[in-house]
Amino acid sequence: MHVFERDVNGHRYRIAAQSVWDAAKGRSVARQVVLGPAAPPPVADLRATRTVGTRRVGDVGALIWVAEQLDLVAHIDRVCGSLGAKGGPSVGELAVAVAIQRACSPGPKRDLGDFLDASVPRLSCLPGSAFSGQAFHRVAQQVTEQQLAQAQVAISKAAVARFELSTDVLAFDTTNFDTHIATRTPGELARRGHAKSKRRDLRVVGLGLLVSETGHVPLLYRTYAGNSSDQGVLGECLEGLKSLHEALEDGGARPAQRTLVRDGGFWSPQLELDLDIAGYASLISLPLGHRAAEEALQQAAQRGAMTRLTGTLKHVRAARIRTAVGTLDRTLVVVESDELLEGQKRGIAVALRKAKVALRTLERLTHAGRLSRSRVEQRVTQILAREHLSSFVVTTIAGDEHAPTLHWHVDATLRRHLEKTRLGRRVLCTDQHHWSTGRIVHAFRGQWHVEELFRRAKKGGVVPWGPSHQWADGSLRVHTFATVLGLMLVSLAKIALGADTSTRATMHSLAEIRTTLVRTTTGGAGRRPTVMLAPELTTAQRRAVKVFELERWVPSLLSCMTARPVSP
Repeated sequence: MHVFERDVNGHRYRIAAQSVWDAAKGRSVARQVVLGPAAPPPVADLRATRTVGTRRVGDVGALIWVAEQLDLVAHIDRVCGSLGAKGGPSVGELAVAVAIQRACSPGPKRDLGDFLDASVPRLSCLPGSAFSGQAFHRVAQQVTEQQLAQAQVAISKAAVARFELSTDVLAFDTTNFDTHIATRTPGELARRGHAKSKRRDLRVVGLGLLVSETGHVPLLYRTYAGNSSDQGVLGECLEGLKSLHEALEDGGARPAQRTLVRDGGFWSPQLELDLDIAGYASLISLPLGHRAAEEALQQAAQRGAMTRLTGTLKHVRAARIRTAVGTLDRTLVVVESDELLEGQKRGIAVALRKAKVALRTLERLTHAGRLSRSRVEQRVTQILAREHLSSFVVTTIAGDEHAPTLHWHVDATLRRHLEKTRLGRRVLCTDQHHWSTGRIVHAFRGQWHVEELFRRAKKGGVVPWGPSHQWADGSLRVHTFATVLGLMLVSLAKIALGADTSTRATMHSLAEIRTTLVRTTTGGAGRRPTVMLAPELTTAQRRAVKVFELERWVPSLLSCMTARPVSP
């Protein structure tokens, strides 16, 4: 959006102009809105004023700036065409508005218009009232999944080009989100499945995410039914990934081989072959129960096998071998981390305390003759299913089906053996044989950033997915699309700002850049003039004003800038 000044009837005004595509006319049309007088009325005595509220500037303005850099609205509208009400917001405007709302002030779609009106920076020349919940849901039912996928590829291409992101190494993971959609409500997307929250009574929506190694920006995603396989959605993402890389290459020379990073839950020999056929290298954490992983762990347990890495990985020890994993030629790296070891020990301690209570209860019920042998066996398996407990908690179930007995104890020797051979260790598996050990470990750690993005999208996160306040499949898809856009905007804003603080701290600092509205209480009859007063800014906030060009929305912000130059 372009902001300029113009003289109208002898008065100078600041005006915002926006060019939008009109599918019916087959050309772009202009929208304009008056932001206010170019020179605010003077306030000689602040005692003669009253405060009437504040308006957002920093966080909304920063995300709008990023959206403009990517030309987000245009990319979405080119794919979706003329969808949307005549004279109302387009699909792109609605999606980006929801994305910014999720990142700055998560709330239902019915509050979207009020949120936009409470901000000085403008995404659109349309009034906030045009961005209603009804408008969102009406448009969402018309947009197809294929259109969202096409728009996503175009947006990711723009992000890679504008912010110089590398796509040679991408990390993949999945999660799901709880909904409170009633059981009888029709829909194919929200289904009961393996909920990450452990809520078996709720229908969930799945999300698969591909994240760049540089900047940890979500580039591609797939929404899938809550009862679908995680591995299945990765196959769908590969199609989008191929489209993205074809768009990036755009007829040019093919870059170095792309690498896909996943955790052990996505191990599959067939998927490894599919990746190779598609032209992608693989880096995955091999399940420790795999025969090749067990052999690698045994070799690493030998004296002198593990060596300490250097640089930022100096707290990590690793051993490397090249071997066959089934029919696949792979390099295996056994990684040992004290941080992981201590975390696993804490997890085992908590799980063991719960297991002891459950086993004692089960033991009493068994001795009282209230459970069958098959039921006891089932309960024991459930109790010892977490945190390696079955490796050192020894159970003995005897007797017949109607009169079983249960005895159990914790074997300290087995527990020590577990700590010496498995805990604190991962086995990384890759076909990037020419990579150094440090490069392999560093690339795999990129997968942790996917988990960080998921935490941002969970309840209480920076860009929470829920509560979604919708039940129709179309609305859920567009809502998820907007949430991923919000995650992308926040990540790119942090890159642009060069902030070394957490994402939450960065957004909080931006949110504190607000203007105070004061209205004069003296003068004659008629409407009292309103003035926007700028806040006092920290050094980081002054830099944000420059980077995100916030002064175009609030020229008075410049009054807070010091004579010291602020680095761009």
